[in-house]
Amino acid sequence: MDHDRYDDAYLTEILQGTRTIALVGASPKPDRPSYGVMRFLLSSGYKVIPVNPGQAGKEILGQNTVAQLADIGEPIDMIDVFRASEYLGEVVDDALALETRPKVIWSQLGVRDDSAAARAEAAGIKVVMNHCPAIEIPRLGL
Repeated sequence: MDHDRYDDAYLTEILQGTRTIALVGASPKPDRPSYGVMRFLLSSGYKVIPVNPGQAGKEILGQNTVAQLADIGEPIDMIDVFRASEYLGEVVDDALALETRPKVIWSQLGVRDDSAAARAEAAGIKVVMNHCPAIEIPRLGL
């Protein structure tokens, strides 16, 4: 897959097929991008599970925060990654270790690791990198 550009149909299919999102790197601080994106996704009808080891057991935007992906007790459709590029491989490894793997790993603006993406795609997981669903949803009219 060419990760320099994504077809609108590819992004639309992902966003319309997603119901539950694990947001890795969620922050309780309203001035952080992850907080704003989480608020937007919740208001758009998605179920969002915040993942942040430093906030585990606390609530962010009314949602219970877990320490790691393995702590989520239900299947997730997408992992939205708010971590630096050097951590994307670790997130992919954690996703591949889940009993029920997500359909999509989506990394935020500025986050890209082609090697990690290739590993996820080899396991049948779709990947979007360096994009924000809070930008793509309104742009696509979803």
